[in-house]
Amino acid sequence: MKVAIVGASGAVGQEFLKVLEERNFPLDELVLFGSSRSAGKTYTFKGKTLTVKELKHNDDFKDIDIALTSAGGGTSKEFAETITKHGAIMIDNSSAFRMDDDVPLVVPEVNAEDCKNAPRNIIANPNCTTIQMVVALKPINEISHIKQVHVSTYQASSGAGASGMAELENQTKAIVEGKDIEVSAFQYQLAMNLIPQVDVFTDNNYTKEEMKMFNETRKIMHSDVRVSATCVRVPILRAHSESIWLETENAIAPEQAQEAFRKADGVILMDDPANKEYPMPLFLAGKDEVFVGRVRADLANPNGLAFWCVSDQIKKGAALNAVQIAEYMIKEGLIK
Repeated sequence: MKVAIVGASGAVGQEFLKVLEERNFPLDELVLFGSSRSAGKTYTFKGKTLTVKELKHNDDFKDIDIALTSAGGGTSKEFAETITKHGAIMIDNSSAFRMDDDVPLVVPEVNAEDCKNAPRNIIANPNCTTIQMVVALKPINEISHIKQVHVSTYQASSGAGASGMAELENQTKAIVEGKDIEVSAFQYQLAMNLIPQVDVFTDNNYTKEEMKMFNETRKIMHSDVRVSATCVRVPILRAHSESIWLETENAIAPEQAQEAFRKADGVILMDDPANKEYPMPLFLAGKDEVFVGRVRADLANPNGLAFWCVSDQIKKGAALNAVQIAEYMIKEGLIK
């Protein structure tokens, strides 16, 4: 088994290295690719030093079985044929192919079987905010069909990659030291602030991030569910949070929902208000699962539920989800 990471020097690329090692992924050789700027950098994997190769239109992927790509949508589109032409499965973390009809969009806990129909040898990894939401929605949807979802997201600086996290740290330090604030990764200063814009605005005044949650959720869940989102960038280093209200066809008691969360794959219920137990990003960065709490009846809708969920955006929201897709495909004999 020969695996490649494309975009190895980025935040998600670095997380790929950690996740593959943590999970003892069954590979015999790992090859790292990056831009001309990254080429020549070295990273350690399982005690071995690996050097980043420059991504080029050549036959470097001839013997690659799986390519985990996280180098941006433009790079994914440009190099997709180069990566897949010899049979490699490309598991892509960008938005390049997510809504293409002939590319499955997969969250293994929700729709792993969609991997079995990948005619272009491309599997798309969903948007991070969508991933954690659908993992939490699935156990509820299995009880009663979810008709609509309202969600407000509280997205960490890690959503903008390593540069976003560095900018928040630098701004916080500058505030403490009384120095000038520099802004480049986000629309405004993020430290001591909230920014109600993630990605650019579309014609309907929702951002692209918010529309991803609408469109991707329907594709992943094979559902007509309607999702109305407000995505907010918050001054947190890592792990996204979401406040979710949903309406089901039939009423679901909070206790019934809690039991479904307890049994769900990839979900951990942290819900004990009396003891102030609920998920928080400060304590859950680096964890694999989607953590759910504050489960309660929606006071505005008799068929409504409200809950709060937190998950690590770089891990489950990106690298881990892609590796789980690869693990499923190996288990099912889709990659040999």
